[in-house]
Amino acid sequence: MSHVDTRQTARDSLFLLAMLKVDGDPRDTAHRVKVRNLSATGVMAEGDVKITIELRNIGWVEGSVAWKQDNRFGIAFAQEVDHLRVRDNGKASDAEHETARFIRPASRRSSTTQARLRKV
Repeated sequence: MSHVDTRQTARDSLFLLAMLKVDGDPRDTAHRVKVRNLSATGVMAEGDVKITIELRNIGWVEGSVAWKQDNRFGIAFAQEVDHLRVRDNGKASDAEHETARFIRPASRRSSTTQARLRKV
């Protein structure tokens, strides 16, 4: 998708069935979708095309593509997940979780750093 706003492109509102394939699907499965509108730059379709993503400490999560721009895309999960579990590396002690390497614990701040902080 380019950075040009295409929402003003003329669309043809219609209803027809089409087949859709997901790039990289080893089975090369075709999914039936309903085309709702069509323009020179894109299509709005609906159907039961599901994708799954495997997240550490959560497992496989089902969802659908919510948006795409260039090689980036967003996935809307079918069910909410505990997104904080993904960060858990499983090495935490029973009583407390380890702080991630890139986060400096508040207790390590020097008195000089504390003196430079001001209340807002």
